[in-house]
Amino acid sequence: MYKTIIILLAAVVFGGTTQAQKAGNEKLFKDRTIKKTMKKALDWQLEHPKHELYDWTNGAFYAGVFAAYETTGSKKIWKAMYEMGEANEWKPGPRLHHADDHVICQTYIDMYRVSGDKKMIEPFIATLDEFMKTPYEADGIFEKTWWWCDALFMAPPAFVKLGMTLDDDKYLKLSDKLWKETYDLLWDKEHQLYARDMSYKWNVPGIEKKQEANGRKIFWSRGNGWVMGGLVRVLSELPEDYPNRDFYIQNYKEMAAKIVSLQQEDGLWRASLLDPESFPGGEASGSGFYCYALAWGINNGILDKETYLPAVEKAWVGLNGLIQPDGHVGWCQPIGADPRKNFEADSWEVYGTGAFLLAGSEVIKLD
Repeated sequence: MYKTIIILLAAVVFGGTTQAQKAGNEKLFKDRTIKKTMKKALDWQLEHPKHELYDWTNGAFYAGVFAAYETTGSKKIWKAMYEMGEANEWKPGPRLHHADDHVICQTYIDMYRVSGDKKMIEPFIATLDEFMKTPYEADGIFEKTWWWCDALFMAPPAFVKLGMTLDDDKYLKLSDKLWKETYDLLWDKEHQLYARDMSYKWNVPGIEKKQEANGRKIFWSRGNGWVMGGLVRVLSELPEDYPNRDFYIQNYKEMAAKIVSLQQEDGLWRASLLDPESFPGGEASGSGFYCYALAWGINNGILDKETYLPAVEKAWVGLNGLIQPDGHVGWCQPIGADPRKNFEADSWEVYGTGAFLLAGSEVIKLD
């Protein structure tokens, strides 16, 4: 009898807890809550600047800042972006061919579309004119202009945004050419993922084989998150009848199917996609980009809602669990070129906040 009472009490307590968790999770998807959480994370990040403002890290962050501006219409957010642009003199970074130095220009172009102030895009136009006239100098195995997978988030959306804004397809054609080179270099057809760079591919003459503790190939979560983010930012610009659109759609769908299969029970992804047990704890930046990219696909009718919505919902709940009491996005892997284990609740980076803001800007649109 005593055991029966204990079991019944436990059932009531557990059932109540489950219902409370469910109600709490449902609240995370309300417009007001999403905007409030985005604002909290953004305010904290703006108060804790890091890196040069033209740096790739801030390029990813300000992509999220502009998404937050579109979501909220906040004049404070616009002011922060404008001050950033003025501080940078609306210029890209100093390296002509380096994709990392072009990513900040995505935000300049988005702002130009709102304001019409051409000073926001003139330096980037001049940079790309020089880019197209100047041959890229290859360096060993890094023989292609975009030789690392994260470059596909950094430069292509900026090129395509400029081309669409100016109605000049030379920028789109350039982006197509360079993206296809990177695809041919790094796309793994067996695993439907991108290697970070040639040094992570197997069976390459002269390169020592790298593998995870479980013997599998190394596929970096954030690196592939960068690619998925780049894919949706390019696809969101290209017209339906663009000749190469189907290539991007196909690549996006292949990655989406693979990425969902690698999602963990807490809704997040581990730093190493194929060896999650060696990297316990969900990682904020890769998970944020996946949530963003998958939600975008649902919102734009490219991904099947019944199949992918549960994954997005789990991801958004998981990401909210990474927000620390002061507002910063914790559990963000630090700068690096491969999976890392040295991050925790206090680990943050500006691109982690950017990924979270991008995710929120699409989750809020879900029906």
